[in-house]
Amino acid sequence: MTLSELRFKDFRNLEEGVYYPGPGVNVIFGENAQGKTNLLEAIWLFSGMKSFRGAKDQELIGFEKPFARLKAAYQNNVRENKAQLTVAEKKTAVLNGVKLSGATGFLGKFSAVVFAPSFLSIVKSGPEERRRFLDASVCQLKPAYAAVVTEFSRLLRQRNALLKDAQFESSLLDMLDVLDERLAVVGDKVTEERKKYLENLTPKVEEIYAGLSGGREEIGFCYLSKSRDSGGFKDLLRQNRREDLLSKTTTGGPHRDDLEIVINGRSARVYGSQGQQRSAALALKFGESEVLLDETGEMPVVLLDDVMSELDAVRQDFILNHIEGRQVFITCCDPDTVGRLSGGTKTEIKNGRILPCT
Repeated sequence: MTLSELRFKDFRNLEEGVYYPGPGVNVIFGENAQGKTNLLEAIWLFSGMKSFRGAKDQELIGFEKPFARLKAAYQNNVRENKAQLTVAEKKTAVLNGVKLSGATGFLGKFSAVVFAPSFLSIVKSGPEERRRFLDASVCQLKPAYAAVVTEFSRLLRQRNALLKDAQFESSLLDMLDVLDERLAVVGDKVTEERKKYLENLTPKVEEIYAGLSGGREEIGFCYLSKSRDSGGFKDLLRQNRREDLLSKTTTGGPHRDDLEIVINGRSARVYGSQGQQRSAALALKFGESEVLLDETGEMPVVLLDDVMSELDAVRQDFILNHIEGRQVFITCCDPDTVGRLSGGTKTEIKNGRILPCT
């Protein structure tokens, strides 16, 4: 997957222009608030996903402008493609001259992986962020998995409601038995898919992290699940029934599982430096792109927003000069970082305008 051209008009502060990236590493630099992240966001929207910054559609349109328009030309394994996305009261999308039902019509047509500073929460924050990462990653490969996650959440809410009401009506315990049967089946499927994805992801992340650290550090993962330790979710629900009734909530299961990330055998969340935590998050994103390549035959475009801060020279050099076989976009503020790029393409943004560099 290679983006060859991006045209924009009134997208955030990008008034009107065209960007021609190279096929390898593309560094986009400039001072803060000049439009670097906006450019990555524009590329990302062709994946069919929502803004990685959580922005509403109206926030994507330039100040006092009626609409924003983006056009992209990209090559996949099959053909050259031309895509157009217009953001007004709603998004409208066109691919190779055919109008799509909406922006989600780009799903599976343009593949991308994005890293933003907020993604550091997968290493630094609580288990929910890591569960969300695993579920979102599985959904990219198996869209049907989204229905499994939705069903699990629905059944879990029903069970928690029954646990609250059972203190007033003991007959509800019979319903709880029936509900637990279904919840256990769906819950075990969630755990199975997460672990299967992690098995594919781990060796890729290990290799990338070794490169980032110059071979000085090792990363590892452990999926922590009480369901597995108890012989399955059904057994765990049975063992925890009394505790669940007292606490009026389901105390164990896939919704409480965690993905432990360790560096040199120690918790990255507790003991990792800022650089190590950022490297771990980056390695996860590059690993995610390689799993997508294995499963779909397409290497996603990799978008890295503000990744260089808090990385030492060894880690920066690896990202700039030793990432091969994929198109990468990197934003940064420091001109010295740009100077360390031995190849690739350098582009400056100033006041929303593209300034090609030599």
